[in-house]
Amino acid sequence: MKAIMTVTGLDHTGIIAAVATACAAQKANITNVSQTLMGSYFTMIMQLELDDIPTSLTNLQEAMHTVEQAQNLEIRVQAEAIFNAMHTL
Repeated sequence: MKAIMTVTGLDHTGIIAAVATACAAQKANITNVSQTLMGSYFTMIMQLELDDIPTSLTNLQEAMHTVEQAQNLEIRVQAEAIFNAMHTL
């Protein structure tokens, strides 16, 4: 399964490292990433591959909640199919 993760918050050192480390710990493969700064705000969207791994989308969301709190970010993880359906008219 593919998932889409969005990350937003005030920019500071270590955001990408914290998110990527948590993904690696969950065995989620980062297949695409885009990040930018909008003034003092950090924004990132990642495509993740979750096939053939022991974690579930729920476990990944829980792991990201820990990062979200530690880094003072907003992190959302959802199945790519749901993300696509929400953005298709």
